[in-house]
Amino acid sequence: SITLQLVIMFLDYYNLQPLLTAIHAALCSIMPEGLAIFLEGLAVGVFILVLYAVLAIILIYMERKVCAAFQCRIGPNRVGGKGGLLQVPADVLKILTKEIIELKKSDHFLYNLAPFLVILASILTFSCLPWNKGGEILHMNIGIFFVLAASSIGVLGILLAGWSSNSKYTLIGAVRSGAMIISYELSIGLVVLTMVMMSGTMDIQEIVNNQANGWNIFKGHLPAIVAFIIYLIAGNAEANRGPFDLAEAEQELTAGYHTEYSGMHFGFFYLAEYLNLFITAGIATTLFLGGWMPLHIAGLDGFNAVMDYIPGVLWFVGKTFFIVFLLMWIRWTFPRLRIDQVLILEWKYLMPLSLLVLLAMTVCKVFGWVF
Repeated sequence: SITLQLVIMFLDYYNLQPLLTAIHAALCSIMPEGLAIFLEGLAVGVFILVLYAVLAIILIYMERKVCAAFQCRIGPNRVGGKGGLLQVPADVLKILTKEIIELKKSDHFLYNLAPFLVILASILTFSCLPWNKGGEILHMNIGIFFVLAASSIGVLGILLAGWSSNSKYTLIGAVRSGAMIISYELSIGLVVLTMVMMSGTMDIQEIVNNQANGWNIFKGHLPAIVAFIIYLIAGNAEANRGPFDLAEAEQELTAGYHTEYSGMHFGFFYLAEYLNLFITAGIATTLFLGGWMPLHIAGLDGFNAVMDYIPGVLWFVGKTFFIVFLLMWIRWTFPRLRIDQVLILEWKYLMPLSLLVLLAMTVCKVFGWVF
């Protein structure tokens, strides 16, 4: 029975659902269903945390190497040989052993709550990414709506961190970040709504399934391409990354809203920043580049058959890291903007353009001009 399920899985784009169903049935055959569900939930939770940490290590190392390449440097090259592969694990070990300093004049409850809100928002959104067919951890028919709602929790943690630390640096950084994130969420919401309208569903798996005959960025004509560019710009701002890293401008604010944090509390902010980068790229992959769906070209049946042999998780991870590289390219190419320039870009240019793209996609959908 399990062998049959594995065969079905590999023939159906490596669908994980039959395998997961078989595992659930096997557990239920030897224990009560409630206990089986509890153990499955526990295993999924551990899997999310481990994957979250591993991806953070990979992204930090990748950021350092990409930054070094753009600045004509070598990057990490001491710990772990010439490639510096062990530098990031060494930094992780160091931050885990650092003392968490409590500020006397801070609001202790909110000060300690803030990093957990930031990491909670990141993990909830991370759990909605469609890694493969049947491989979405949190699956619901309003998945996109849930992603937008869960990602909005992070700004509360940032605002609480800046205010509760009782420092001018942190307060200014939090106000900048709050103004910027709330502003750019409008463009992201409109762009996401544009792709939801094109797909006709908010179910993340269905959005990917609808791209079996072509990725949305190709099927949606010019509106989809413009929406993709707007999403990359707004997503960079949403993740507080350069050239939109006004909340952490070192020359002005030391470290911004997390200046007064130390130890693992600071580590939570650091982890969330890099995983938010991956999440931003993952959502872009899902909405525009077909998610885990292989590349298919009409008329090339042999090519399409070969592409189908590549597991969906490899497609998703490959596309996502490609967009991560694009976002890093943007960060290490453009200088930091002033706060007024950041807000002008959103309110005068991106948001009106997002509304026009939404209108154009509506027209294309109504007249059947979408492939």
